[in-house]
Amino acid sequence: MTDRHQDLAGGFPETDHDHASCVDEALDRAVAICERRQVRLTPLRRRVLQAVWSSHKPVGAYNILTMLTNERGTTAPPTVYRALEFLLENGLIHRIESLNAFVGCTKPGQDHAWQLLICRACGRVAEISDGKLDHAIADAASRAGFILQRRTIELAGLCSACRDSGPAQRDGDGALV
Repeated sequence: MTDRHQDLAGGFPETDHDHASCVDEALDRAVAICERRQVRLTPLRRRVLQAVWSSHKPVGAYNILTMLTNERGTTAPPTVYRALEFLLENGLIHRIESLNAFVGCTKPGQDHAWQLLICRACGRVAEISDGKLDHAIADAASRAGFILQRRTIELAGLCSACRDSGPAQRDGDGALV
């Protein structure tokens, strides 16, 4: 299997990339990971994963619920939440805490440090993996006598496409918006 979205591990995909193959590869990887772990990627879990990968923008549980209800009729919220929990537990997606939304993991099935870049203009999200940053955080926590149980690093700013598309605007604190 080729790594068609390897470029995502280092930032935002090209605007003209083949997103359909991105989604197909994410689903293929999920199937392989679930088979290896001997867990079930049910049709509903697969459809929820597909919904999360439908773009490189975060998707909320209620958006997924609405989509499933439109496709299948009444769908109970706990059904979607259980599917998302399964996908999180198996490292197939990431939760964006600040947005209460989800994005696909670009390195599913691999233990890896990850950070999320969130474009405040277009809403796209890119996963980066900087082991040095992860190591520095772990060291600082250790020196403080703190045991890390979860790491979520979300960085908001402008992707290169939005940065290059026009003058950047700043908020009252001078941060890019």
